[in-house]
Amino acid sequence: MKTNIVAATVVLLGLIGLGTDAQESKPKGKNPQLEVGNKIPDFTLKDDSGKDFKVSNYIGKKKLVIYFYPKDESSVCTKEACAFRDSYEEFKSTDAMIIGINSGTVQSHADFKKHHNLPFTLLSDPDNKVLKMFGVKDVMFLTGRETFLVDLDGKVVFKFKGMLKGDEHASSVLAFLKKK
Repeated sequence: MKTNIVAATVVLLGLIGLGTDAQESKPKGKNPQLEVGNKIPDFTLKDDSGKDFKVSNYIGKKKLVIYFYPKDESSVCTKEACAFRDSYEEFKSTDAMIIGINSGTVQSHADFKKHHNLPFTLLSDPDNKVLKMFGVKDVMFLTGRETFLVDLDGKVVFKFKGMLKGDEHASSVLAFLKKK
């Protein structure tokens, strides 16, 4: 009897997605998360001035620091953006370009950029299509906060995730860049 209960529990857990470690390590769904070593997908989004930004135009020319954040002007997102701003010259010296992405409008990004003197590009991803292409997961009711460092070949070489650690994204990526 005990064996049947254990077997039924294992089957049930597998059906609801709480199975073994081997099952959990496989990407789930249509949007598996990008990992270190993966090439980033090609995408085009509107920048904070309303112009098309095609990421493939920058692959091979600059290292890319692509960070996804939930909302312009929220406290943690503002700390994150300002940390990237305050480290901007250091990123520039490593030949890295900073790109912030969320679902905000072009106008929201333009206002946010102006309000906080942000010297880098903000991209509007209104349907979170690019966020999903990168596999960034929602945290509770907010879109996720994750940063990807992309090398000249277009491959992810470093990732940092921290929903409430907005100001640590810039310092973590910069520390990794300086080790190289």
